[in-house]
Amino acid sequence: MTPLRVGFIGTGLKPEKPGPLGYGMAHHHAVAYRALPAGQVQLVACCDLYRDRAASFARAYDIPPNAVYTDYHDMLAKEKLDIISVATWPDAHAQIVCDAARARPKGIFCEKPMAYTWGDCKRMVAAGVENGVKLGFNHQRRYGKPFRHARRLIEQGAVGKLLRVEFGAGDLYEYGSHNFDLCAYLAGSTRAKWAMGQIDYAQWKVVFDTHNENSALACWEYDNGVQGFAATGRAAAFVNCHHRVIGAEGVIELGPRDPAADAIDPQRRHVRWRTFGNSQWEYVDTAGEHMHGPGYIEQAIADFVTSTAAGKDSEVSGFAALDNSEIIFAIWHSARIRGIVDLPLRVDDNALVDMVNRGELRPR
Repeated sequence: MTPLRVGFIGTGLKPEKPGPLGYGMAHHHAVAYRALPAGQVQLVACCDLYRDRAASFARAYDIPPNAVYTDYHDMLAKEKLDIISVATWPDAHAQIVCDAARARPKGIFCEKPMAYTWGDCKRMVAAGVENGVKLGFNHQRRYGKPFRHARRLIEQGAVGKLLRVEFGAGDLYEYGSHNFDLCAYLAGSTRAKWAMGQIDYAQWKVVFDTHNENSALACWEYDNGVQGFAATGRAAAFVNCHHRVIGAEGVIELGPRDPAADAIDPQRRHVRWRTFGNSQWEYVDTAGEHMHGPGYIEQAIADFVTSTAAGKDSEVSGFAALDNSEIIFAIWHSARIRGIVDLPLRVDDNALVDMVNRGELRPR
């Protein structure tokens, strides 16, 4: 089999201290591609606005010096790429993905969140469909043992009929995009029928060059009847765990924030469940895997590459990311109009940014 040719847009630097100014995600992608079975892919080209960063990336991952670019249009025109990894900040995702799709690779694997506006999210997926390109977004945590075990417990009926999924996190968008994906995975559905929420944005919080609320309370309902609830920032304590699954007969907690859970063996502290009427938690062995890893990006890229080579959508497809992003933008729009939002969402902007620009929100 001829190896799939992989190119990178947005190599960045590999930071000493990852954070809101960068995580060097292209480097994580490259490590994941290299972990695939020999002969499945070949890393052949890379691009960054800063040549020194692209050249450093190329040296680290054995990409030829003559395949280092500062303009991704040149790379798309000169290199016959099968898979393109996009690891820029989200403001550039939509234009890059749409341009890359017109080059007609087999697949494009992009970092999350999708884009800064709902309209751009839809534009990306439409470009993939129009050009026959499979899209994937790096919502890698669903591949982890804690979430797989929780899904298995749900499917086995351990907590009865599934009623609600919840999460408590820092925000709805930057980190929250992972959590909406995980809620959909646990709920067994990605499409929501409606969403409603309220936010607080009193203190400036710009992550990857866009606004994120300080705190939020939000709810929504999937088309299979399962309800969702999210609490962010100071309100996250209302959930008090990473995710909670509530069934008619019991509850599952992932990443519980509880001294009792902290005292449990690290192999088993990340997932627990119990039936109603039973005060004792049962803990699940996740073999050292927790809410963030290790090895989740490797599994996401392995699934994406295998699925794309077979002409199929992966678990982290553009369609799934689009459905989850719609809920985020709908919640912000709900806060703007102070009412429930029926889906599909019929406005294309970013309501949080709009409220800041209009002076309705004045974060310090």
